[in-house]
Amino acid sequence: MIHVNSLSKKYKDKAVLDIDSLTIPSGEIFGLVGNNGAGKTTFFSLLLDLIKASTGHILNNQVRVDQSEDWKPFTSAFIDESFLISYLTPEEYFYFIGELRGLNQQDVDLFLKKFEDFFHGEILQGKKYLRDLSKGNQKKVGIIASFIGEPKVIILDEPFANLDPSTQIRLKKIIGTYRDNPAVTMLISSHDLAHVTEVCQRIVVLNKGHIVKDIRTSEDTLKDLEGFFSQEILNEAQLD
Repeated sequence: MIHVNSLSKKYKDKAVLDIDSLTIPSGEIFGLVGNNGAGKTTFFSLLLDLIKASTGHILNNQVRVDQSEDWKPFTSAFIDESFLISYLTPEEYFYFIGELRGLNQQDVDLFLKKFEDFFHGEILQGKKYLRDLSKGNQKKVGIIASFIGEPKVIILDEPFANLDPSTQIRLKKIIGTYRDNPAVTMLISSHDLAHVTEVCQRIVVLNKGHIVKDIRTSEDTLKDLEGFFSQEILNEAQLD
């Protein structure tokens, strides 16, 4: 589904991302982890054509994202609150996204019923604008909106941040419903190693813009990742 070819991004003389090759097949729940500045958000921004690559390109379902917009109808994302329309209510925003995806209000209302537990009575019919919701509730809206219309590619940047523990558990169950769905590819970045290990089938570790690990998740994955980042702390201490 997604193919990365000789992709790099530089700001002046500093390289923030440098990926020679990466393939994410259709049907995979793909995790991306790394410390701040590792290049996770830069990668997602390039995938969504929000910034331009210094070299190379990304193919999304055989479409070069920097040369055509044909990938947009089957791709959705929630990166941060800037993806929301602050002067709309949650319902208005959901209907707006639904219209973009070819759904009417009745279709969207039926879709939203599946997430009443996730919303926990805090989102719908509250008559609040999105700008007046808490960070956690804004994130709930953005995440669920990204699922509207059965997109083939779903991109979520730090979806567990700002969510309370109960909501994090509910979100993991929602993501789990996409496991082994051959029609959907999901990309998730997170600083929380336990969460990403639990929900993702494959995890790539970025360090200073480079892929340093690419592993299938197993019962040993969390321990492996914790060991890697613990070693990074030791390496940094030795350099100091």
